Amino acid sequence: MRILVTNDDGYLADGLRVLARAAGRLGDVNVVAPDREQSATSHSLTLHYPLRVRSADGVMVVDGTPTDCVVLAVGELLAQRPDFVLSGVNHGANLGDDVLYSGTVAAAMEATILGIPSVALSFTGRDRDELHRWEDVLAALLQQLIGRSSFPKETLFNVNLPAVEPDAIAGIRVTTLGRRAYVGSLTRAADPNGREYFWIGGGESKWWGSDESDFRAVHDGYISVTPLHLDLTNYGLLEEIGQWRLSL
Repeated sequence: MRILVTNDDGYLADGLRVLARAAGRLGDVNVVAPDREQSATSHSLTLHYPLRVRSADGVMVVDGTPTDCVVLAVGELLAQRPDFVLSGVNHGANLGDDVLYSGTVAAAMEATILGIPSVALSFTGRDRDELHRWEDVLAALLQQLIGRSSFPKETLFNVNLPAVEPDAIAGIRVTTLGRRAYVGSLTRAADPNGREYFWIGGGESKWWGSDESDFRAVHDGYISVTPLHLDLTNYGLLEEIGQWRLSL
């Protein structure tokens, strides 16, 4: 089994190396990752300047986004097309609406677009120094997800690890996406020279969703596994909107 591992936290991230070691128990691993943190880059591609690749510590390092990494790896850098793409382990949660912003999820989604089964993985805890303790758990989970004889078409799995000790995991839940609203995440201030600036980030999160939501699962100490698919069509509204008789 040929496995491509990437991330959005950069090639020096602890989560990337833990995931590569866990994946190495299942097959041959190649690592292609950004040269710096690319969190919240979503599915962006670099179109306006050339990309460069270098090698460092056994990793092919790209000066671009996670999506760039997958495109270059599959299209040029790897001698053979990977059987699976694994993205992560992200330093922080990717729950609910986060999947629309996440570079981690976007890398897995790009692989899915290219017809390669993929999994995005994130750690919801704050102590990233503890990620090395999750290697056995990751290897066992990956064996169940990518070691199967078949994989759902046009679907990726979004996995979130709970902020608990690895030996205290309550189990695994298959979940839906929750919803999140940010409160106080926009700061307006002035720099030392008196020039106004804005800073996006921080604040508090308010969650809501069904009992099957991903954020509820990790809150209860479970690993959340959410199947995501590429088709964003709201099929429930097709008939209703068709009756609007839109025209020019």
